[in-house]
Amino acid sequence: MTPRNAIGAHVSVTGGLATGGLRHAADVGAEIIQVFVTNPRTWALNDGDPIEDAKLAASELPVFAHSPYLVNFGSPTAATLTNSVAVIRHTLRRGAEIGALGVVMHTGSAVSQPRDDALRQVREHLLPLLDEIPEGGPDLLLEPMAGQGQMLCATVQDLGPYLDALDHHPKVGVCLDTCHAFAAGHDLAAPGGVGATFDALHQVAPGRLKLIHANDSKDVCGSKKDRHENIGAGHIGAEPFAEIMRHPATAGVPLCIETPGKVDQDRENIALLKKLRD
Repeated sequence: MTPRNAIGAHVSVTGGLATGGLRHAADVGAEIIQVFVTNPRTWALNDGDPIEDAKLAASELPVFAHSPYLVNFGSPTAATLTNSVAVIRHTLRRGAEIGALGVVMHTGSAVSQPRDDALRQVREHLLPLLDEIPEGGPDLLLEPMAGQGQMLCATVQDLGPYLDALDHHPKVGVCLDTCHAFAAGHDLAAPGGVGATFDALHQVAPGRLKLIHANDSKDVCGSKKDRHENIGAGHIGAEPFAEIMRHPATAGVPLCIETPGKVDQDRENIALLKKLRD
C-alpha cells in the first residue's frame, strides 16, 4: 500500500513553540506542522525555551522548521553571507532540539554576480554546515523560488547544479512549493502538468523530496510572482493537488499549507486536501 501523505500547516507559535504550535495544529486538524524557530524577517537568533522544545519534540506530530527569509548563500554581500551561515547553523541546531525532520531554506539568488560564482559560494559555505548535522538531526530542505530576479533555483531542473555544488550530500532534501513551481513555469493545472513536473523532479533529485508546500497561486503560470492563494481558489485549482498526492514521487511526503488567512481558512484548506487525498 502506498504511504499516505500527512497534511498540515505552518502554524502560529504565539504562546510558545509547543503551546501555541500544537494548539493551532489541533484547531485546524493538522497532521504535520511547520514553525519558525526565530524571527523570519531579521538576523536575530532566538535560543528558545527548553521546556517548550521538549514538549514539541515529545509530541507525535512530525515537525519541520523554516529558516528566515533573509538567508542567501548566493549573495555577493559579505555581511549577508556571514549572517546566512550563522542563521542556518542556528536553525539546524534548533531543528535538532525540537525534533524537526527538516529545515527548509530558500535557495537564494546570485543578485548581481555570475551564477557560477554564487554556486561556488553555496559550496564553500553550505557544505561545512551539512557536515555538522548530527546523526538523527534534520535534513536541510532546498526550496526553489518563483523565478524572480537572479534566483539560483526556480524550475526543478535548476536543482541539478545546486545539488552538484553540494556533492549531493546525504543530508540535503527538497521542499517543493506548488505556487513557486507554477510561477516558475511548471503548469500544474494543465493536463499532464503534475506528472511532468514530478517526473522531472524525480530525475534530478531522486528520493530527495521530503516536503511539499501546498499553495494555490493568485497569478498565472510563468508569472514569476510568489503570491499564495487558498487551495482551489487560484490558477492551479483543487484537482492538481489530488494528482500530486497520487504521483509515485510523493508517496509518504507531507503537504504543508502556507495559504492566506487565519485558523478558519487553514481548517478549510486542510479539510479540502484531506478530501482530495482520501
